[in-house]
Amino acid sequence: MIIVKFAQASNAINSFVRSNIWLGVLLASLVVAYVPTYLRLAAGPWRTEQEGHGPLIILAAIWLAWQCRHRLKNVTVSPAPKAGWAILLSGLLLMIVGRSQDVLMFEVLSEIPVISGCIILLAGWGVFRVFAFPIAFLVFSAPPPSFLMDAGTLPLKIFISDLVTQVLYMAGYPVAQNGVMIMIGSYQLLVKDACAGMNSIFSLSAIGVFYVYAVSTGSKIHNLILLLAILPITIAANFVRVLVLVLIAYYVGIDAVEGIFHEVTGVALFIIALGLLFLLDVCLSALSSLFGKLRSSLSAPKIPTS
Repeated sequence: MIIVKFAQASNAINSFVRSNIWLGVLLASLVVAYVPTYLRLAAGPWRTEQEGHGPLIILAAIWLAWQCRHRLKNVTVSPAPKAGWAILLSGLLLMIVGRSQDVLMFEVLSEIPVISGCIILLAGWGVFRVFAFPIAFLVFSAPPPSFLMDAGTLPLKIFISDLVTQVLYMAGYPVAQNGVMIMIGSYQLLVKDACAGMNSIFSLSAIGVFYVYAVSTGSKIHNLILLLAILPITIAANFVRVLVLVLIAYYVGIDAVEGIFHEVTGVALFIIALGLLFLLDVCLSALSSLFGKLRSSLSAPKIPTS
């Protein structure tokens, strides 16, 4: 009996050691494989205003994964080697293509199937489902392709420039517009990509998705409305930023726009967007509560009066 128990304990220890060796090898391989990718990001896109949110996205994904850890108690570990290897190898292939063809977006996106494949290979689909959202959230850490940014940025800049010009004109300011150039008083301001571009929509979409997943407690319809509101909220926040910068140029001077005020309004853009999203969330919750009370009062049985 003692020998049998010793053999069982020995097998369990060997299994634990083997699984942890595999885990250590995979983690070390991931680090080695993606060090060049993150060095490129740190030396390039992450230094720009448009893509500076990349490290925050990764930290947010790690935090979300940590918050999901308690759900592992109810999950059975059941490795799926075939599916895991297939997904892992497809991710590695995407990484090779991205690195060889100098497509940084592919290179960064490849970490999603690579991480997913490792989890499925070692722990199975149940564990993967626990971490599916944090892994998918990493899509916002990839620099969007330039052709997509260029296609969407120019129409958005023209729209916001036109809107700002109309508002200021109706307010009595000496303002005119030529494309993305706004003339006010004796100054000319060029609306740059960072002030009203697709990159702000991309980064603010990440904030909105994070907010809906981690903060909002509403129903599915409630959360869907919040997600659909991200685009108009982003446009509204960009409009406010450009409007403020134009007014700063008019009252303080064009040099102030290129200085500290430009950086401050960049931070304010995200604060305004998050504030509008929070306000919409509160309004939707209040409406839902009001409708719930009305429904319950209408459905409540009426007591006849004598």
